[in-house]
Amino acid sequence: MNRLLRQLAITVAAASLLFSNPLSAQILPPQKKAEQVEITKGPELELAHDDLAIVRWTTTNPRGDDEHYGVVHYGTDPEDLSQTAKGHIRLNRAHPETMFRVRMVDLKPQTTYYYKVTSMGEDGQGDGVESPVAKFTTPAPGERIIAYPQPK
Repeated sequence: MNRLLRQLAITVAAASLLFSNPLSAQILPPQKKAEQVEITKGPELELAHDDLAIVRWTTTNPRGDDEHYGVVHYGTDPEDLSQTAKGHIRLNRAHPETMFRVRMVDLKPQTTYYYKVTSMGEDGQGDGVESPVAKFTTPAPGERIIAYPQPK
């Protein structure tokens, strides 16, 4: 009887480990935000079609909220970057740098767009870094530009 109860206890313990909810065990409090965030690479055009473009850049890890957004402010006038595109990422706490990629849609073919990039946490608070204004021109209809090697 004791042997049966011991076997049952071991089975119950093993099952509770196997079927526990791993997500609840992995929710960590936000890290302290980095005192200073810097753009270490880019921003650069990764690719463009006649109606969309992807811009990417790398920063030092901003820390803070794990849920983060890369933000691109853009427009056809360098003095009026009133359009905004966001790209969601999840920060990797173990990495010293973070790569942001943001897709801009509903662009016009053969049009020059000006843009600047920044990033922010889930709470909407910026990371305190912003790029200078850069530009790209969308290709003609049916064409595409692959300006940067795809990430590995």
